[in-house]
Amino acid sequence: MTGNEAMAEAAICAGCRAYFGYPITPQNEVLEYMAAHMPSAGGAFVQAESEVAAINMCYGASAAGVRTMTSSSSPGISLKMEGVSYLAAADLPCVIINAARGGPGLGNIAPAQGDYFQATKGGGHGDYRMIVLGPATIAEAIELVILAFDLADKYRTPVMVLSDGMLGQMMEPVVLPKPVDPSSLPVKPWALTGARAREPNYVTSFAMDPVDLSQINTRRQNRYHQIEEREVRYRETEISDASIIVVAYGTMARIARTAVRMARNQGIKLGLVQPTTLWPFPYAPLRALSSQVSTILTVEMSAGQMVEDVRLAVCDRAKTPFYGELGGLVPTPKDILR
Repeated sequence: MTGNEAMAEAAICAGCRAYFGYPITPQNEVLEYMAAHMPSAGGAFVQAESEVAAINMCYGASAAGVRTMTSSSSPGISLKMEGVSYLAAADLPCVIINAARGGPGLGNIAPAQGDYFQATKGGGHGDYRMIVLGPATIAEAIELVILAFDLADKYRTPVMVLSDGMLGQMMEPVVLPKPVDPSSLPVKPWALTGARAREPNYVTSFAMDPVDLSQINTRRQNRYHQIEEREVRYRETEISDASIIVVAYGTMARIARTAVRMARNQGIKLGLVQPTTLWPFPYAPLRALSSQVSTILTVEMSAGQMVEDVRLAVCDRAKTPFYGELGGLVPTPKDILR
């Protein structure tokens, strides 16, 4: 399957029963797959009139307790960001797929990683965080889409799967998981399902009194701290004896993994750390490794965004150079090795 189709099928397998989207390349296959398969799964598919409408439809469906998802690509994600902030403020779970493209502005439809800041630092307004997952292969994309729904429900927060144009369009063999029975999913006692024999629920992002809003935000920040303590995920390749470590995520991680093999064949003790949670970022593991190696090289398809988190983790314990390409250019394993 293509990455876009596989992520869409993974969402259906995870119990997603409400999808709202708007066409934009290079993620259109997600929307097309959902249009073809959501009705037979007993779900709702709506092609909204805009990205803004799609994210607000997610707000409504999520408030009703349904596992819901939207997808887009970089400029479309920018338009959704106000709605993402509203979802976070109302403590509503939602999964968002971003098949990132070259930017800024309209850019092009080639793969890029210039959306890291927007995803991990909060592209919307206010004090909120969003769990961000970065798959490097289509198999990982399936795994992380399913995880995204579970984490979104567990912590009542939006979760973004940060893909890109290459991962969405390439094709790989996959093993699809067994579909979950939606009736077996945890009950959401806060959802707006009709107040029969109970007090009505109330879902809102609005708190007029500053003291009330401060208390609400403090509780939410405490939940974010729990996420940072419990949900850090990363993968390591050839770390045990490495003298140089590459840090890369997403598509760049799969390319860097080939560079590690090439380096090892030349006697260079190169290792790889691949963050799969971009937020929460694996600060502590990188900090521990920084005392064992001389150099930690960050490689991105951007001008350098994740490298700031790497440098925060390392704190001058090792050299932290950066290599990146811009505008949809994709570094090769030879480029990284050189």
